[in-house]
Amino acid sequence: MATATRSDVPTLDDVREARAFIAPHLPLPTPLVRSEGLAATLGLDVRLKLESLLPTSAFKVRGGVNLVGRDPTARAGIMGASTGNHGQSLAWAGRLFGVPVTIYCPIGSNPIKVASMRALGATVVEHGADYDEARVECERRAAELGRRYVHSGDEPYLIAGVATATLEVLEAWPEVDVLVVPIGGGSGASGVAVVAKALAPNVRVIGVQSEGAPAAYLSWRAGRLETTDAVRTFADGLATRTAFALPQRILRERLDDFVLVSDDDLRRAMRALLLDAHVVAEGAGAAATAGAWKLRQGLRDKRVALWVSGANATDRSLADALAAGPLSA
Repeated sequence: MATATRSDVPTLDDVREARAFIAPHLPLPTPLVRSEGLAATLGLDVRLKLESLLPTSAFKVRGGVNLVGRDPTARAGIMGASTGNHGQSLAWAGRLFGVPVTIYCPIGSNPIKVASMRALGATVVEHGADYDEARVECERRAAELGRRYVHSGDEPYLIAGVATATLEVLEAWPEVDVLVVPIGGGSGASGVAVVAKALAPNVRVIGVQSEGAPAAYLSWRAGRLETTDAVRTFADGLATRTAFALPQRILRERLDDFVLVSDDDLRRAMRALLLDAHVVAEGAGAAATAGAWKLRQGLRDKRVALWVSGANATDRSLADALAAGPLSA
């Protein structure tokens, strides 16, 4: 990929180039596994794409490695805003390639993710009540310092990097009918859609977002960028008040369906993943499973791949998930 602007839509060739670049640096492919227990609970033929087994325990590190390693504008140092997984990906890639990284995160962010970013060598600045307040301050400070600001969604290198997981799914399970993916800002889902619609246009791509942070869902439905006044979800990986322009361009053209789930749905899906599949997932990482449960009647007789996008669950969120009880009608 030549030096990209934030409006460029990645192509299938960009994704293939990203895979060739990141493969020496990451343990790829991540597993695509069938859990008989989870399949029985959902009543569906499902396999789990365990992006949670990547370094940083989240899918975004694919994009971080691709951007920091290949974008010449990142070499002098980068800044980003994150609730954690985007920040971890930049910090991990920054350490790998010797690039200084500063991350702005909301006050009170997931302590596991904050500690990981610091351990990876990033400078972490806690600012604001939520991701969007941290983002605005980070953008202001990056402009003031003349540093490369890495948006968490409007970055072609990031989207091409995370899209490499979809190449792996389609190669490992060419019979798959449906791909179900979490959506926060939409970088992951838009990457899935780019690859799926290029290689297997009959495969349906379904996005899942928290009803307590529905900016991307509302934007997709309206055909324009929407914002919300607050986020009301424990799932920090889904918690943004704004929609992102580049992912929305892609999702409007290529996403087949979009569903909202409640925090109770997310907790019960976390519990099902843990007890039925022995897989740890944070709230965002369980979103695809929660979405598949909600849409299960329409997914009967389909072969369904569910993204487990992250495993950075706190002890409190796991306790709440276990207390939430099983998935129920």
